[in-house]
Amino acid sequence: AIVEGLAQRMIHSQVPNVLKGKRLVELNINSLVAGSKYRGEFEERVQQVLEEITRHNDEIVVFIDEIHTIVGAGQGGGEGGLDIANVFKPALARGDLNLIGATTLNEYQKYIEKDAALERRFQPVFVPEPTIDQTINILRGLRDRLEAHHNVTFHDDAFVAAAQLSDRYITGRYLPDKAIDLIDQAAARVHIQATSRPSDLDELEAEINQLKREQAYATSHKQFDKAKAFEEQIAEKDQRLTEQTDAWRQQIGSQTAEVRVEQIAEIVSKLTGIPVTELTAEEKEKLLQLEDRLHQRVIGQEQAIQSVSDAVRLARAGLRQGRRPIATFLFLGPTGVGKTELAKALAEAVFGDEDAMIRIDMSEYMERHTVARLIGAPPGYVGYEEGGQLTERVRRRPYSVLLLDEIEKAHADVNNVLLQVFDDGRLTDGKGRVVDFTNTIIIATSNLGSDLIMRDLQSEVRLRSDLLKAQLMEVLRSHFRPEFLNRIDEIIVFHALDRDQIKQIVKLQLNQVQQLADGQNITLHFDESSINYLADEGYQPEYGARELRRQIRQQLETKLASEMLRGNIREGDTVTVRYTGDAIEFNQAKPSNSQNSSDAALKKEKVSKSAI
Repeated sequence: AIVEGLAQRMIHSQVPNVLKGKRLVELNINSLVAGSKYRGEFEERVQQVLEEITRHNDEIVVFIDEIHTIVGAGQGGGEGGLDIANVFKPALARGDLNLIGATTLNEYQKYIEKDAALERRFQPVFVPEPTIDQTINILRGLRDRLEAHHNVTFHDDAFVAAAQLSDRYITGRYLPDKAIDLIDQAAARVHIQATSRPSDLDELEAEINQLKREQAYATSHKQFDKAKAFEEQIAEKDQRLTEQTDAWRQQIGSQTAEVRVEQIAEIVSKLTGIPVTELTAEEKEKLLQLEDRLHQRVIGQEQAIQSVSDAVRLARAGLRQGRRPIATFLFLGPTGVGKTELAKALAEAVFGDEDAMIRIDMSEYMERHTVARLIGAPPGYVGYEEGGQLTERVRRRPYSVLLLDEIEKAHADVNNVLLQVFDDGRLTDGKGRVVDFTNTIIIATSNLGSDLIMRDLQSEVRLRSDLLKAQLMEVLRSHFRPEFLNRIDEIIVFHALDRDQIKQIVKLQLNQVQQLADGQNITLHFDESSINYLADEGYQPEYGARELRRQIRQQLETKLASEMLRGNIREGDTVTVRYTGDAIEFNQAKPSNSQNSSDAALKKEKVSKSAI
């Protein structure tokens, strides 16, 4: 682009006197190499070109794009022939060749910088990435060309949005290239939407074609009355199709397809998976009711749910400061109290999919050398091409919950690598690529201090929450360095579950069993006795809800599966689950009409709750 701008200025004589009257000529290296079959043929071509240039040295400035290709060009894989770089060196040294080359910094270092004799014959000029304001001006300069190409118009705010959003959300590419690409894709989408034929016209045309086939069949079987009826229908639908098509074409002619901020945001969301569009009324309602949605899966832990909900609302409203992650939490608490479950629920509630959670088991990173597994091996080591287990997954899915499970088990050097992720929202992998973490919610979990929480639960006199957290902070300071703890937004204590909370979890998990049974066309009802029995059997504070899951599997699911395999419980049965004092029993009955209606209502209620 710079060279093309120089050529335009040379044509309009808007250059220093030394360049006035000169021509800017591009030399295509591929054209020189192409077709040279015999030894010496390529060298002869290069020499002829060089003689022509030196003969008109005062009139020509030569430009070579991808100038690093002159190194080794023409050798044919051998060492006997001269490449273009060596042929040009004498002319460059004498000043007989006015040459401008363009290449990237990496290719300059790889090819040209290694040849000191070639490097000293050039004056490097580094072209920095333009700023956002400069990019906006560049896009405005391309307005006429883009509007003519796509047959659309651009709102000026679209250029501002393209520059700002591409700079913030699209990594690995540079301005203005990525901003121009956004504008180009948005314009193409708007043009297609404006000129695409409506679906109702396609459906009407399909109906006409079907009627024509039926008419042909009726005619071939000498059913002339039917054929005549089909012909009348075809004529009527043809008339409708013509009228609607004319109206659609007039509408296209009267409307102007315009690219606005909304279309730019849609393209960014499609490319990155990050919702950057304006908040809809539905999404606002979802964010305001985030606590209720999380409480449907996580029982208790009000402080944790409130903290993560506030962080998500703050980020989605655009009030985050700096380029840090959306939020960084450290969850403390004994096993089975909902730390991992809250991370899964958050991924589903905020990002729409439980699979939007990236789980890293930090117990796999207990040794110093495992840092390379996290960010990728350096060049020359095994696994360099594979990338890092953390950086690659975040690079592919930047809008997600990052769960660092049992972080206290990781080596101290691994925690040091995470410092810049917590603080700056970025991490450089083994290939030198910068991975963006600014759209992730980072949750680190730890079992440190679990014994303190359990002792407090079992003691007759409970500590105040602030005193308990102070004791836990002492344990954390003895294990983690101060700079690590200082970069965490909030340390949240998960308390051990009591008997009432365990009972609520029983109801949640039994609801999942009911949904599985519904898939087999079996209706399950749970008596209060069975719920209390499972809660009593599963209530072990030191194991949390995990023991409860085991009890439900052993006491309920395995027995239910056996009854189904024996044929005692079949499709269409309604089964009531009771605890008789000795074991859980299943009482099934064939559904009556009234039972059918109540089951339908129950299923409808479950569906509505699931939809919520």
